[in-house]
Amino acid sequence: MTKKQRAEIILTELEKIYPKVAIPLDHVDPFTLLVAVALSAQTTDKKVNEVTPKLFEVAGTPFKMKELEVDEIKYLIKEIGLANTKARNLKKMAEILVEKHNGVVPQTFGELEELPGVGHKTASVVMSQAFGIPAFPVDTHIHRLMKQWKLTSGKNVVETENDAKKLFPKETWNKVHVQIILYGREYSPARGSQERDFLTPLLFPEK
Repeated sequence: MTKKQRAEIILTELEKIYPKVAIPLDHVDPFTLLVAVALSAQTTDKKVNEVTPKLFEVAGTPFKMKELEVDEIKYLIKEIGLANTKARNLKKMAEILVEKHNGVVPQTFGELEELPGVGHKTASVVMSQAFGIPAFPVDTHIHRLMKQWKLTSGKNVVETENDAKKLFPKETWNKVHVQIILYGREYSPARGSQERDFLTPLLFPEK
């Protein structure tokens, strides 16, 4: 079975399980999504969703976030890992959004990746989920499963992203990357039982 054939099976099976998907981070607009994704680095989505309601109540726009002191932001996100760094980044991010973009989250990879605390993965999530622009954010679940499914050599997330984009049709990227994450969490966790993982045996029936 070729990589392309395995990718087609993955698309078909994931569509059966997750016909409708939503990004697991609670948000109401591009800015709150940007903040939530930036906060999620080395932190669970569950923890981010527990913390962001109070943060967004006080600073749900770049204008309001800009007015907060770093220590105030840090207090609101103190339960999240790397709170010191993330608080500084959120403050600076809000300042740049207000001063350079009139408080509007930009819709290009280049401008997003210029913001403090925003790497390629975060920018990809915002581009795909906030603006509907095809992107393929690669998180640890996707990186691991792409290797497990022998769709990439998996040396780094950049290679994994490039391989994923070659194998999956562009019009599926925004949905399938979320489907793979959900599948990894529910059926094939990095730690714990792999008994529920029915997809991997389907891809390698000769084993």
